[in-house]
Amino acid sequence: MGLLTNLRDSISRAASSLFSEEDPKRIGIYGPPNAGKTTLANRIARDWTGDAVGPESHVPHETRRARRKEDVEIERDGKTVTIDIVDTPGVTTKVDYEEFLDHDMEKDDAVRRSREATEGVAEAMHWLREDVDGVIYVLDSSTDPFTQVNTMLIGIIESQDLPVLILANKTDLEDSSVQRISNAFPQHETIPLSALEGDNMDEVYDKIAEYFGG
Repeated sequence: MGLLTNLRDSISRAASSLFSEEDPKRIGIYGPPNAGKTTLANRIARDWTGDAVGPESHVPHETRRARRKEDVEIERDGKTVTIDIVDTPGVTTKVDYEEFLDHDMEKDDAVRRSREATEGVAEAMHWLREDVDGVIYVLDSSTDPFTQVNTMLIGIIESQDLPVLILANKTDLEDSSVQRISNAFPQHETIPLSALEGDNMDEVYDKIAEYFGG
């Protein structure tokens, strides 16, 4: 009996280690196209690891596959929070190849990119339903947040019972309105920032530690 008890205890300790609260949380960065998700992901990654996650672009749907930066350690108040950042493609109800033609692409390239972007949206939705432990939802504070996509995604996040941090990005723009974002989703706290300029990132990191620190 002693041997069986010891074996059972060893298995229990191993299982506890596998599913420890100390394991990195997979945090998906979601939101509509061109909200600044990759800019934010790169800001976080560079601040804490020195590396970028992926290329930034003004062209819509530049991120067409989920990109992941593992073991990002964020230190706040003497404690370290370890997360895996998942930069996801911008979610939209339709990807039109003509969007790419507006950026001086050949039609064949535009059609290919629109197909890849559509596949990327499906991948982002799969990650949301199956593979993330929390969500950073990024919105462009200079645009209207009352859209079908935003309402749908926030609804899915809530139905999955995932912790979500809403960020009102691009506060460096003249027509930015953080209040507009807050009014759209009053059930969640909204944090203003400019991922491009690095404004208010200290509060963002405090909230990441608070929401996703386990």
